[in-house]
Amino acid sequence: MLPPEIQRIVLLIALAATGYLMILAWNDDMTANRAQVSYSEAPLTSTPVDQAQIPGADSEIPEAGPLTDPQNDDIPDASLLVDEPGETPSPSTTTRSSAQLVKVSTPSLIVWIDLRGGDIVRVQLPQFPIDIERKDVPYLLLDQGASQTYIAQSGLIGQDGPDSQPQRPLYQVDTSELTVGPGETKTLTLSVELGDALVEKLFTFRGDDYLVDVAYRMENRSTAVMRAGMFGQIKRDTRPPPSDESFALAPQPYLGAALTTPEERYLKIDFEDIDDDGPSKEQVQGGWIAFLQHYFLSAWVPPQEQTNQYSLRRGRDGHYLFGFTGPSQSIEPGATGEWQAQFYAGPKDQKRLEQIAQNLNLTVDYGFLWWVAMPLFYLLDWLYSLVGNWGVAIILLTVVVKAALYPLSAAGYRSMANMRRVAPAMKRLQERYGNDREKLSREMMALYKKEGANPLGGCLPMLLPMPIFIALYWVLFESVELRQAPFFLWIEDLAVMDPFFILPLLMGASMYWMQTLNPQVGDPMQVKMMKMMPIMFTVLFLFFPAGLVLYWLVNNVLSIAQQQYVYKQAEKAQAAS
Repeated sequence: MLPPEIQRIVLLIALAATGYLMILAWNDDMTANRAQVSYSEAPLTSTPVDQAQIPGADSEIPEAGPLTDPQNDDIPDASLLVDEPGETPSPSTTTRSSAQLVKVSTPSLIVWIDLRGGDIVRVQLPQFPIDIERKDVPYLLLDQGASQTYIAQSGLIGQDGPDSQPQRPLYQVDTSELTVGPGETKTLTLSVELGDALVEKLFTFRGDDYLVDVAYRMENRSTAVMRAGMFGQIKRDTRPPPSDESFALAPQPYLGAALTTPEERYLKIDFEDIDDDGPSKEQVQGGWIAFLQHYFLSAWVPPQEQTNQYSLRRGRDGHYLFGFTGPSQSIEPGATGEWQAQFYAGPKDQKRLEQIAQNLNLTVDYGFLWWVAMPLFYLLDWLYSLVGNWGVAIILLTVVVKAALYPLSAAGYRSMANMRRVAPAMKRLQERYGNDREKLSREMMALYKKEGANPLGGCLPMLLPMPIFIALYWVLFESVELRQAPFFLWIEDLAVMDPFFILPLLMGASMYWMQTLNPQVGDPMQVKMMKMMPIMFTVLFLFFPAGLVLYWLVNNVLSIAQQQYVYKQAEKAQAAS
């Protein structure tokens, strides 16, 4: 028969092992039950959409009549053109025929364009696999399908704009598929003749970029002046990205629109804002409008030298429309009018976004501690360029941050060493005056003053890393560079939780070790609550990104080493005095 102490230890180990295996089994079940992301081989073409299938559509949204063109409601009113008021075009009284698709493949993008209106109806990102186990399946960003509507529309509106007519133009093209190689630049030209006007829509693709140039040319073959202006917009339903697997108890990535204004460099407007406040408009010199989700975004960037009007609204079919309209342009007889804009669809690469337009890099949203997070990211990125492994870069970043905070944290640890020294006297006071709170408080304050101890000084080492911890959380959570980034052994993706929960368990053990080094003084209930902290943090960190847990684990190990060093120095100083 084993002694009772050994029995308790064996029982605790068995319970811990059982709990660990149950968590692993639960995680496996959750992963197995998660629907695998898939999509059709080609997006849907411009066909009428069943109102009942659109998320968010309700009885308050007026339904289109049986002979109206539902997509024509997407097109902005000509009055939105910056310098030309206009009237809303009447809806089409004809049905729309199915149009063919053009596919453009580059090393960075796979883009599908619907010849009806020339809209971008699907964007895939070959350099970003949909998940770590299916590296041959590119991430699907934009799509017009049965389960999602997320497309980029553009056109010419106004008095003679082809997209303000009862039916959007059906373009012609010489090829149904275009391939752009690395380092190449190619232009896909769509054209259509509408009465006395020849309209060309040009998409220019660069092989190694996510930015697409969209331009229009309109030749006036009549004897009268023609007027038109360009619009670009993002049409989106409210469904979250199908591959978004963020932890429900952690801060959630933003899903919604954003733009820049003279008053706010980065203004977020989500679906609820439009539902609550109605349509909104902003007139901006240059600017951009984007739709954001975890790691990726799409954005329209019109010419920065012109004044553009940005509008955000909900269409009659329940979809949301975020777009811009530029100034109207007059085209003399025999002349050709030209318009241009840029469309970005890809990762939140803040270095590239900063080059495209002012403030566009702010779409990499690091929260209210962005001023801490941005230097951390650039330091982390520099360390990665040296070592080539994001996990090692996180460890080195932790060392650098810990070294920078050493003087402040050392002062806190010296205060804690003093508290450890007076702990026996504190315990005697609690035993003597335990029933007299007021007397106990006076005696404790007198003891602190006599021994030069500060009970609040020990809080500093715990509080100092918190802003950095929060900022680093958003760096790891928002930076697409860390998506599917491997570390060593079983850690294949630092941006998701540890699949075997080894790092969180080690982190919890390091917290418990740190707690044994701290003086156990104060209210008995408070002491018991502090003993529960390692357990609570371990449970919470089970589902945090592995990179963040790695940072906290390394930070704890360095703190333990520093704490023991400071304690020994304090003991030597006390013995010498």
